[in-house]
This record gives sequence, structure tokens and C-alpha cells, in this order.
Amino acid sequence: MQEWPIRDVARATGLTSRTLRHYEQIGLLHPSRVASNGYRFYGEAELSRLYRILSLRALELPLATIQIALDDDESFEEAIQSHLSLLEERRDRTIQQITVVQQTLYAVQKGQDMTINEVFAGVDQSQYEGEVRQRWGDDAWERSAKRREGMNEAQRNADDAKSLDVNAALRSAAESGIAADSVSFQALVADHYAWVTDYWGGRKPDRDAYIGLSELYVMDDRFAATYGGQTNAEIIRAAMRTWIKANLA
Repeated sequence: MQEWPIRDVARATGLTSRTLRHYEQIGLLHPSRVASNGYRFYGEAELSRLYRILSLRALELPLATIQIALDDDESFEEAIQSHLSLLEERRDRTIQQITVVQQTLYAVQKGQDMTINEVFAGVDQSQYEGEVRQRWGDDAWERSAKRREGMNEAQRNADDAKSLDVNAALRSAAESGIAADSVSFQALVADHYAWVTDYWGGRKPDRDAYIGLSELYVMDDRFAATYGGQTNAEIIRAAMRTWIKANLA
């Protein structure tokens, strides 16, 4: 029977070895065998199951729900067919998203006024899943996904509006020139910390996690763009560092 070591499976799927071990710990995916040196190996049956896990993850389902779904007798062929249907649905959503982004670009090029909702209408937040899992663990993402899953459309819209408001307030503060350690700026950071806690399903970021988030805002151009560029992101990082020293020491 052909087997693949965990490092090859991780490389092929884009998952981390840590994630695969987490799947093993919760009983979602066991390796075909564990060598005496602790190395994990996966056979064809395990890769088939992993394929289905990744297909269901693309639907943003929590791992607990995926585990229940995998208890049925769906064949590998049926799993691939389900995945194909998912990709076709995603293609249609992507086409719609491209249209929105094209409209946004046109408006920016023409100098038209836009609301912050219109600016971020084409952003797909699911693109950050891998980064959240790698930086802060699977639990952070699972809590966040489960939280969103439990919302109705109106609640999701309100949640999106809250996200935009919190980050727009930080951007506005950075652009206004007020000191990063001022009372007003620190109050906005406190709101941001509470928002992150809520977004992570009630899990409060510890000192290292919140520092890491502040660094990500500066290092990743996508996040920096949310705050109006690198300079603003650095100001916000400084404000977050000040708040961390006072509240998460």
C-alpha cells in the first residue's frame, strides 16, 4: 500500500503539520500508521478522507459539523462531484465579486465619492483563514466561523458594519494626527480589542497574539491598505503597543 509522510501531505494540501496533528487529536483524520520515531504516514483511504475534509472546509463548515458529515457512506467519486458543484458555485460568486471590484476601481479612477461599505464590498474575508489558523491556531478560526454560522443575514450585515466601523475609526484617528498614546486613540484600541475578542468567538487575544496582530497590520500590504497605507498602519501599531503595555502586561 502506498503511503505518504505528513510533510508531503502538508505540502500538497497547503495545510501545516500542526493542523494535521490537530485533526488527529480530535478524531477527524488519523494517519494510516505512526512510525517508531513518531512520523505520521497517510494512505489512499486517509487522503480520500482528507480530500472530503478540505472540500467541506471550503464551505466554511466547523470541524465538528464536518466530522458528522463524514460519517455517511459517500464514495470518493461522490465527494469529488460535490466538490465540483462547490467550485462552480464559487466561480459564480467570484464573477459577481469581480464585477463589484471593477466598479470600485472605476469609481476610484474617476474620483467618485464612495462610502466605506462600497470600498470593501469586494473583499473576501475567507482569504485570511490560513493565516489565522497558522498564527493563532485552529481554535481561533473555528470559533470565528461558528460564530458567523449562527447568525442570520441581518446579524451578519450588522457584524460586517461593526467591523468596518471599528477599523475605519482607527484609520481616521491615524490620519487625524492625534497622538497614539492619547486617551481618545487608546479608547479606539480598546474597542478594537473587544471587537477582535468577539470576532474570535469570545477568545481574548493574549499579549503575544495581540502584538502579532499589530505587526501583521504593518507587514501585510492588504491590512495596511485597510488603514490607508503603511504610515497609518505604523501609527495604529504604536497605539496598540501602548494599550498592550497598559492592559496586557
